[in-house]
Amino acid sequence: MSAAVAEALSVTLLAAVLVSAVVRPWGLPEAVVAVPAAGVVVATGALSLDHAADEAARLGPVVGFLTAVLVLARLCGDDGLFEACGAWMARTAAGRPRRLLAQVFVLASAITAVLSLDATVVLLTPVVFATAARLGARPRPHVYACTHLSNAASLLLPVSNLTNLLAFAASGLSFTRFAALMALPWLAAIAVEYAVFRRFFAVDLDAGATAPAAAAPPRLPVFALATVACTLAGFAVASALGVDPAWAACAGAAVLAARALIRRRTTPAALVRATALPFLAFVLALGLVVRAVVDNGLGTALGRLLPEGTGLLALLGTAALAAVLANMINNLPAVLVLLPLAAPSGSAAVLAVLLGVNIGPNLTYTGSLATLLWRRVVHAHDAEVELKEFTRLGVYAVPASLGAAVLALWVSLTVIGGG
Repeated sequence: MSAAVAEALSVTLLAAVLVSAVVRPWGLPEAVVAVPAAGVVVATGALSLDHAADEAARLGPVVGFLTAVLVLARLCGDDGLFEACGAWMARTAAGRPRRLLAQVFVLASAITAVLSLDATVVLLTPVVFATAARLGARPRPHVYACTHLSNAASLLLPVSNLTNLLAFAASGLSFTRFAALMALPWLAAIAVEYAVFRRFFAVDLDAGATAPAAAAPPRLPVFALATVACTLAGFAVASALGVDPAWAACAGAAVLAARALIRRRTTPAALVRATALPFLAFVLALGLVVRAVVDNGLGTALGRLLPEGTGLLALLGTAALAAVLANMINNLPAVLVLLPLAAPSGSAAVLAVLLGVNIGPNLTYTGSLATLLWRRVVHAHDAEVELKEFTRLGVYAVPASLGAAVLALWVSLTVIGGG
């Protein structure tokens, strides 16, 4: 196959995979198109067997890590963690929408960081809907916060987002150094988002609400919280010892799963469903298709655009390029494309790419898979997401939060160092 034909085929298949992931015709899983597309690029020689094997080996541990985190988040939900969060928000908001927004920001940021952005989108968003309805508050500011924070607040830990897992593997950083470098950008992005939300949704937040009737708080899932805390500590210890942190994630998920099975709160079939196997297959297949596109010309073209160096302006340029690419082809393919190009420049460039692909997707519906999933959750609650409003909010929030986060990253790198 000629280079031109291989490039055209790879780009066409990537476009088909992304369109199917966005549209999901007949409700079919994303993997239905992605897996055959991956087979085609390998079978036709657009992607060599050696490069396919290398890509699968690179993504394998990341997918295993993601599997354990998805199970951990689902079991925490089954144990009542999110119900307890909703009750706390309703009780302490005291009929004040602005206070409720602050609580949503705190909870969504923490849940995204610790249990991944999928937990915020799938498990917290319905709780926020119910809490707003219970208070008689307008839900828009609080529900929109869930999707913005599922992206922007997923900067802190390697486990917060699939993009983080990929960047963590490419950065060469330990778990604790990654978290230390990203803590300030994480706080900066959240603070800017909060300021934008307060201004953008001022009318909704001034509409008022009612304090709920006093009720006994639900049981706090102490065991689940303790398991999550131990798992986080395990990530740091495993990284320090040179052990793949995926083992700590698997251990935490196994503890909660065993307890739930013994108490008959779940079933083996439910645990398998929690692993989201079709989505995991989609991730692996997408990685192969993207690798084919990179091998056949996209990597060379983007390599010319990627700024050199790790100064503030270079970091800004790298993050901006990553944000633009995320909105063009979705953040997961964007990070798969850019990480091999940024990694030779060191961890600073890798983290700048991460800022772009995590914050940038708040600009468009198609920027991240999390936003697409959030839209389905919103529609399931008989609510609508207006494209004009979503985009206008993104125009205000994304450039400001991305700029603040890059500046904060540059400060962290200067103070802590990127080694």
